[in-house]
Amino acid sequence: MKNIVIVGGGYAGYKIVTQLIDKGIPENYQVTLIDRHAYHSLKTEFYALASGSISDFHVRMPFPNHQQFTLLNGEILSIDINEKKIDVRELEESVGYDHLVIALGCEDNYQGLEGAEEFTNSLQSLAKTRRTYESINNLDPDSVVSLIGGGLTGVELAAELREVRHDLSIRIYDRGEKLLKGFPDKLRTFVMNWFVDHGIEIHSNSTIEKIEENTIVVNGTREHADAIVWTAGVQPVKVVRDLEVEKDKSGRIIINDYYQINEHPEVLVVGDCASLPFAPSAQLAGKQGEQVAKMLDEIMSGKEIQKPGEINLKGTLGSLGKKNGFGVVYNNPVTGAVPRLMKSGTLWAHKLYKY
Repeated sequence: MKNIVIVGGGYAGYKIVTQLIDKGIPENYQVTLIDRHAYHSLKTEFYALASGSISDFHVRMPFPNHQQFTLLNGEILSIDINEKKIDVRELEESVGYDHLVIALGCEDNYQGLEGAEEFTNSLQSLAKTRRTYESINNLDPDSVVSLIGGGLTGVELAAELREVRHDLSIRIYDRGEKLLKGFPDKLRTFVMNWFVDHGIEIHSNSTIEKIEENTIVVNGTREHADAIVWTAGVQPVKVVRDLEVEKDKSGRIIINDYYQINEHPEVLVVGDCASLPFAPSAQLAGKQGEQVAKMLDEIMSGKEIQKPGEINLKGTLGSLGKKNGFGVVYNNPVTGAVPRLMKSGTLWAHKLYKY
């Protein structure tokens, strides 16, 4: 029996598994997913979990049950694409494959900043997000929470945290003049004004020189923080960085039009690990997952593989607490309650899958 192995159960991996089951897995194939957890995690909602506004029950979804689908839980140590095998810490034997999908996602990129990994909290995994929640919500009143990075994750965390902890001083540090680099200027101004109105300090043009315990050295000044959260950039996970294949300057794997590594067409790469002309996002990963599932279905059925079509993204949505939001929808900037409702609707639709 041939084995299709998917490493990583995030938005792309989850979509591939569910789509393959929906399409019907041929009798001579099995599908194996390797992930640390026994459930799919909604990473786009980790900011709310870290703030304490939701429990981790709300960011978990079970994987499907199917006689030709196997879920293996464990930490992936290495991938040998020459020998077609995967080593998992918790398994005595390597996992072999006929086709492999790499969907392992990303982790924090500390950019060589001294003390950043040691003294900051993270939202890049469920375990790390739980520790971030404990770090923040064990703080006494009038404590200072500092967020390093003014991208979408940092903005959403700051806003959500303001709603649930009015007693905290919240600061957000960013290298740019305004937050949310890459968003339309109208939205950037809207968010910054919302922060000012809600008592969140914005430290623009910040050059972080060093992180120490409860201290940020920024622009030559030492500033105290009772909790520090890193939201200033990501990179592919170490297992992917260790692969000896062609990568772009961000460390993402170069792929062809079929998501394949040219020298190893049996290996497909999606999500944050793949080099694509889009910013990484859950929406993008889900779209890629749909296309890869279609190709794998063609492979299993013995059909000629069809080139995936162009991906059209609807836009990007962000929340400012539970009642306000912002975003770009079909290239149009939107603010207020509507984008917040749209984001909630997108999450609801993702949770609707039945198996």
